[in-house]
Amino acid sequence: MGVLTVVLALLTALSNATASVLQRRAATDEAEGGRGMRQAVRWLAHVLRRPYWLAGTGLLALSTVLQASALAVGSLSLVQPLLASELLFTLAVGSAVFHRRPNRRTWLAFAALVLGLALFLGAAAPTAGRTTVVPGRWPATGGAVLCIVAVLLSAALAVIGAPRAVLLGLASAVSFAATAALMKEVMGQLGHGDGAVLTHWPLYAGIAAGTVGFLLLQSALRAGSLTFSQPALTLGDALTSVALGWVLFEERIALGIRVLPEAVGVALIGAGSVGLASALAAGGTWDAAPGWRNGSGPGAQEPTPQRS
Repeated sequence: MGVLTVVLALLTALSNATASVLQRRAATDEAEGGRGMRQAVRWLAHVLRRPYWLAGTGLLALSTVLQASALAVGSLSLVQPLLASELLFTLAVGSAVFHRRPNRRTWLAFAALVLGLALFLGAAAPTAGRTTVVPGRWPATGGAVLCIVAVLLSAALAVIGAPRAVLLGLASAVSFAATAALMKEVMGQLGHGDGAVLTHWPLYAGIAAGTVGFLLLQSALRAGSLTFSQPALTLGDALTSVALGWVLFEERIALGIRVLPEAVGVALIGAGSVGLASALAAGGTWDAAPGWRNGSGPGAQEPTPQRS
């Protein structure tokens, strides 16, 4: 595990987390104003002008540069899972931006999710694999990714509130994982010269996938609290990236006796998810605009923007 790869991945996670918190802050400042495509476009037009949203967008651009640099020196299965540290960065940055703290149950749930993923990936020890994709594997893999995103989006449109935030977060995660795979492919092609990159489709497909992921992320932020969407986003991205690294770049994970700690890691992820749901039911959201708090203290109930 290269130190430079780890540092770049952690900086990417910090930048991503700060961007999500700032854009969620912008979302809480803007009342939704109803459902439907026209209202959604109007809401987005208003939120685009928010300073918090603009700062978050700038950090997302920085994250792209940091992530590309990490993928240039490390494997997809290592870089993307390290971005799960974004969960803890989200809590730390969010506590400062929203001037309040998640309660103890929420912290423990997030910790269980991150610990479980770290244990799973530490035991799995993914290998470096290839620098470019195995020839002929993009069509089937790309089709599968498109189908998964379409199914998640369709399911999200059928529900509201927390379930929608989770489903949109997962759809965004799959899109961003595909973006990372395409980004790694582009970085692997740099050895053939800049012209080779500009004349091949992965660069433009990566831009398209990243745009879709970005729009889905905005919808997830609009649908509900970061506490719902952020775990789905970061963990979904990490696990999808491990799968894509295996299929596309022949990055392998260890099995045999290591299956036991891997199973423990999966169990911790499940326990963290259940604990997070319980904490939310007991404590409400923590990432609403500071002026919206009813009462005081970490356990105070905070209303979300008006929804209809």
